[in-house]
Amino acid sequence: MSRGRLVVLLGAAPGVGKTYAMLEEGRRLATAGNDVVVAVVETHGRAATAALVDGLEVVPRSTVDHRGVALTEMDLDAVLARRPAWALVDELAHTNAPGSRNDKRWEDVEELVAAGINVMSTVNVQHIESLNDVVLQITGAAQRESVPDAVLRGADKVELVDLAPQSLRDRLGEGLVYPAARVDAALSNYFRLGNLTALRELALLWLADEVDSALQKYRAEQGIDSKWEARERVVVALTGGPEGETLLRRGARIAARSSGGQLLAVHVTPTDGLAEINPGVLSAQRQLVETLGGSYHQVVGEQISKALVAFARSVNATQLVIGVSRRGWFSTLLGGSGNGAAVIREAGDIDVHIVSHAAAGRRALPRVGGALSSKRRFSGLALALLGLPVVTYLLGLVRTDASITSDVLVFQLFVVIVALVGGIWPALVSALLAGFLLDFFFVSPLYTMTVNDPLHLVALVVFVIVAVLVSIVVDQAARRSRAAARALAESETLATVAGSVLQGQDAVQALVTRMREAFGMTSVIVYDNGVALHTATESGLASPEDVETDLPLGATAHLYLRGPDLPASDRRILEAFLSQIESALQRRSLVSEAEGMRPIAEADRLRTALLAAVGHDLRRPLAAATAAVTSLRSTEVELSAPDRADLLETAEESLGALASLVTKLLDASRLQAGVLGVSVEPIAIDEVVLGALDELGTSPGEVRLELTADLHPVSADPVLLQRVIVNLLDNALRFSPEGVAPVIATSEFAERVELRVIDAGPGIPAERRDDVFVPFQRLGDTDNTTGVGLGLALAKGFVEAMGGTLEPEDTPGGGLTMVVALPLSTTDAS
Repeated sequence: MSRGRLVVLLGAAPGVGKTYAMLEEGRRLATAGNDVVVAVVETHGRAATAALVDGLEVVPRSTVDHRGVALTEMDLDAVLARRPAWALVDELAHTNAPGSRNDKRWEDVEELVAAGINVMSTVNVQHIESLNDVVLQITGAAQRESVPDAVLRGADKVELVDLAPQSLRDRLGEGLVYPAARVDAALSNYFRLGNLTALRELALLWLADEVDSALQKYRAEQGIDSKWEARERVVVALTGGPEGETLLRRGARIAARSSGGQLLAVHVTPTDGLAEINPGVLSAQRQLVETLGGSYHQVVGEQISKALVAFARSVNATQLVIGVSRRGWFSTLLGGSGNGAAVIREAGDIDVHIVSHAAAGRRALPRVGGALSSKRRFSGLALALLGLPVVTYLLGLVRTDASITSDVLVFQLFVVIVALVGGIWPALVSALLAGFLLDFFFVSPLYTMTVNDPLHLVALVVFVIVAVLVSIVVDQAARRSRAAARALAESETLATVAGSVLQGQDAVQALVTRMREAFGMTSVIVYDNGVALHTATESGLASPEDVETDLPLGATAHLYLRGPDLPASDRRILEAFLSQIESALQRRSLVSEAEGMRPIAEADRLRTALLAAVGHDLRRPLAAATAAVTSLRSTEVELSAPDRADLLETAEESLGALASLVTKLLDASRLQAGVLGVSVEPIAIDEVVLGALDELGTSPGEVRLELTADLHPVSADPVLLQRVIVNLLDNALRFSPEGVAPVIATSEFAERVELRVIDAGPGIPAERRDDVFVPFQRLGDTDNTTGVGLGLALAKGFVEAMGGTLEPEDTPGGGLTMVVALPLSTTDAS
């Protein structure tokens, strides 16, 4: 009996439409003449989903009794007996009721497929077993049900049912996913926009990996070894040297430029095992690869370049990143770059990036000095002394009376070669020696220094002059080339420093590091008032006593250098470095002073606002209380009992408002000064809510409570928390429309308890949400009868002082929801 097919519809979260899509496809298959049954479908009360079941044959569920509770499950035996062509089985990760034949629904599906029945099922990405820990980190919610990866990987088809995160939140807000009572908590917890975006990306990446595996299998079966650029795959070659970190970061940036780019690092171990590597460095680079989201691989190869390219082709790589060779001058002189040239030859259609790094050379500034190095001058002199006798011997073997012209030209060519190799002085020596050899061995009379023909003498003089001129031209070209290289190096140095600063690096540290590299110093350190501020060192410059050069920077700072002596040619670029470092230190000092003034400016702003509040908002209750007391003390007017009662009530209300105002101002000043007294203890949040209702004197119909039972105690200050709830609820009561009571709801999520104060008022525009927490700020700044605008500022300060958060959110359907999140207590409330 042949196996049936398994089709799985994968979603990023509940509500994206997996069941709906499954039922639509089932109806399409049935319309096309296929035998389709609904083995089990969970509609979760969604009318649109339930409507799609109508018209499809539904296999009745079986009933399982568990501890006196009747539970319904898919009737596996009934579906096997019915033997349809297609069975629709919802929620592949579902755990069956105790007493069922299989513990998991995916095991039931395996039986159906083994019996030759095609199955279409659904699953969310959070239920994939290998992703459980990742989902927990993203959402804070542990998943109790999971499906082994092998089950999904063995499916004939896995299709993604996708929905944009904001669209899913809109559906949730419209009540199309969960009942209205669960919408607020869902939107603020699992269905946060960031959570949904991350889960969607997780689903896409998992499915992309599955597609990639299928592609690799197909390529292997068809013997295809050329790259297919389905997505960027960047392979970074690690040698175990210090340049690995630079290469990995560069490779990660290349991979990040394209959506779904993949980073792979590979270390090729030679078959002889004689390569000198630092295992600690390689281990650290492996950890860095994992941190950057890549994977580490290690292969063995006789030829590193071939093994590297073979690995790149095996993973269908599109980019290959290697470092500049750390070999010496001889390899550079020959135009090679270690394995780089071999890798480029082998790579074919794979793009190769050769990245420079610190270990490949410090880009030290070229020394201007002589036009040619002493090594080249010595080589030219050696070539003249050893080569001229050989040339003389060879020409002597074929000498004739008519060969003098060709002999002169051969010696002339040799002198030019010496000039090209060694410059002016070896060329001069070569010209004089060649003139002597020509006169002695080739000009009649032979073996004497006598010249019979004046033309021969002219030829010898011209010969020497030409040799000198050629050597001078070579020397000048070398000098200009060295000067050009020097200018280029200086400009690159300054451009690199500027680029480092523009990319956000510390300006002084970038200058110090680049200065050490440019001049080949052992250590460069900036001291200010005896304190080391910035250091770039290879061998531990510990104190100013270890330095060899001390350069002043401004009034108090010094730059200490240790390394080779700097020639005069380096002074110009050195002065540029010193000027830049000094300017950077001055800017840092100014920024530090400005930062130091910020608290003073903030305190001054607060005092100004405080005085304005005292001058305006205290005047009204003071005036009212003063007028009431003055009237009561007056003997000129006879007051009736009701009038006296009204005046006493006015005085009481005004003095009460005045006391509340002064309390808020004192709390604000304590918050600003950082001396607010907070006494955190385990408390039951529902008791604090009831205390806040008593303080406000609200009647039962004015506020609706949706308090979750059996909440864990929170870690908070009960007095401060009650004042927070009073402030938030007072605002909700003020702005709620007539006949619509605000709601206080609680829930527990990810080691925190959330208290939500929900109103259906006008809400707050998104661009103004930060403003409402600013002291002395009222929305609109027009209502001067509602206090000094400290309520929400104090509430946020109190909550943060207790280790929690206070965030505003939109109420579904309109309004404002203030969410107080507090950490769970580690001990029980007494």
